[in-house]
Amino acid sequence: MQSRFRSDRRLTARMGITLFLLGLLYVAFVAALIVLLKSWVLVVVVAAGLLGAQYWFSDRVALFAMRGRVVEREEYPELHGVVDRLSALADMPKPVVAVSEMDMPNAFATGRNPDHAVVCVTTGLLRRLEPDELEGVLAHELSHVAHKDVAVITVASFLGVIAGLIVRFAFYSQLFGGGRRDQNTAVIFAAVMGVSAAVYAISFLLIRALSRYRELAADRAAALLTGRPSALASALTKVSGDIARIPSKDLRTAQAFNAFYFTPAFGREPGVARLFSTHPSLEQRLDQLGRISSELGEAATPGGV
Repeated sequence: MQSRFRSDRRLTARMGITLFLLGLLYVAFVAALIVLLKSWVLVVVVAAGLLGAQYWFSDRVALFAMRGRVVEREEYPELHGVVDRLSALADMPKPVVAVSEMDMPNAFATGRNPDHAVVCVTTGLLRRLEPDELEGVLAHELSHVAHKDVAVITVASFLGVIAGLIVRFAFYSQLFGGGRRDQNTAVIFAAVMGVSAAVYAISFLLIRALSRYRELAADRAAALLTGRPSALASALTKVSGDIARIPSKDLRTAQAFNAFYFTPAFGREPGVARLFSTHPSLEQRLDQLGRISSELGEAATPGGV
């Protein structure tokens, strides 16, 4: 079913190219592991099983990791009301609504398709935002679901996760058990570690390129659907500023899920991490919303509708 969110051909093209390149990388990765480990049955079964689990259970994993829980209308009537209105406005199925008991103000969407999607907000976000700002954030998250880029980024991130796990496993195996292996085994482990590291680096760069564009596409689609880009700009400014005041050590767990968040979990001193961010800069996002605001004839000041 086609939603009323503005379609984005450039986003669709980028998703297709990213999935194609990652698919080639995935096949090459599995083939290299088969050659190195000399057990194609084990490699294929494990790889296919993990990919299937990532696709089918990504929403549950994300909710569990971020301490989110599904909430009913009786518990959060206003939140459900906003999601109801936006789903009707966008002509798309209403996603499952969840809340995470975290002070960090943020939101994310996950799920394999619009019929099996979850939108989760933190209690910190609910406490800080005005109703029109919350609507803008939720419209942003719903656009990810409608454009299906949530499913794409979930599948795309799988390869990097597996490669990263193999690198860690090989590293610790060599570190703690290297003395008990012969030279051939050590060479194979080193080769597996090298291939996995290369795959992780390539997938990391491809996902970052797609993720930054999809955030701009979601901002644009949300602003056009609600007709209030300034409310979204206000939410962005407020959330980014509040997250920046949270100590980095308190954000480390959350940073693993930055690709899914409304805005990345950076502390006071992001350092080089910002260079590899999953999101465009706050300035880029506000500039785009300002242009949309001018096109719609809306007052350009945040919150001005």
